[in-house]
Amino acid sequence: MFDTIGSKVQSTLAGVMMEFDLSQEQESFRKVVREFAETEIRPYASQWDEKNIFPLQVVKEMGKMGLFGLVFPEEYGGSGADFTTLCIAIEELAKVDSSIAITLSAGVGLGASPVYHFGSDEQKSKWLPRLCAGEMLGAFGLTEPDGGSDAGSTLTKAKKMSEDEWSISGAKAYITNSGTEITGFITVTASTDDGVTAFLIPYGTPGLTIEPAYKKIGWHASDTHGVVLDDVRVPNSAVLGAEGKGFAQFLATLDEGRIAIAALALGLIQGCRDEAVAYAKTRNAFGGPIGRYQGVAFKCADMDVDVEVVRNLVYKAAWLRDSGRPFKREAAIAKLYSSEAAMRSARDAVQIFGGAGYMDETPVARYYRDAKILEIGEGTSEVQRVVLARQLGLRPY
Repeated sequence: MFDTIGSKVQSTLAGVMMEFDLSQEQESFRKVVREFAETEIRPYASQWDEKNIFPLQVVKEMGKMGLFGLVFPEEYGGSGADFTTLCIAIEELAKVDSSIAITLSAGVGLGASPVYHFGSDEQKSKWLPRLCAGEMLGAFGLTEPDGGSDAGSTLTKAKKMSEDEWSISGAKAYITNSGTEITGFITVTASTDDGVTAFLIPYGTPGLTIEPAYKKIGWHASDTHGVVLDDVRVPNSAVLGAEGKGFAQFLATLDEGRIAIAALALGLIQGCRDEAVAYAKTRNAFGGPIGRYQGVAFKCADMDVDVEVVRNLVYKAAWLRDSGRPFKREAAIAKLYSSEAAMRSARDAVQIFGGAGYMDETPVARYYRDAKILEIGEGTSEVQRVVLARQLGLRPY
């Protein structure tokens, strides 16, 4: 009887079998990114953080490595890799510095992906080769000063002035990669007669103003600005995708972005765990290393649990996406759990370091400041819970 049941279960699961081992090529790729992070980022991350430096040369080197083109076809200069491989790169970078990891995540997911998924052949040919090469960054303008989680209430307006000209006015807030030396365009959502439409606006377009960089709690080496649009004139060829479909397009973009943020959180949690464990083994108090006390050791153990849980959530969601299966629910779960786990891990790592953890020169202090935004960006924790409740047939307000 039990053999029969087992056979039925095995047969049922056969169609959705997951492979937990990465390919040899992916493992080799992980080692390359890890070595780059350890040699080219870790020694300088604290300095970049302290002085609010966007490390342009390192970003260009990431472009030469092909990181910005990972998930795009070879015809545009990409590698044709899967989304899982991008998550590997983001994870490895985030172990060392979240600012660099979000530069890659946003550059791919928010800058280039909308062009690839929704752009015309002309737009793809014009922008994607330079985006894939890391020679250019694109920005993604959805959030507004008076509309964060309520992104559907877009106040930026686009008015058709003639058969081939639009006028766009409004403001966008907290836009990543929006003011670097290599930022080439910003894609914005604007209300039109047909709904919400997306427009691709090249930098240098009259009326487009990049405001001074924000003074942030964390992500000090990541570029973030507000953007003002004052009667910005663009032709019809600037419309990205179909008129009136911009909001739906960006929601689809955010689903992928939530997996990427979860991968970033995974890297940060590992960074916290590794720093905390090393400190617990070498910091002596009351006659021996502090790691021999349960109050310290159990915190490290909890971080290790979160590493394992988040890793499974991230790579399951990425696998679903790569398999062409629905992944909205799994992306929301991964983003929600990983971001809150990152905050727990960062808080506990600082606690283990004690007074030293409160000093900016320790990595855990930077991890602590960098972790909070993960519960906010790409949809707050509250928004993720709304998404998940709706998946259950509920309609929370």
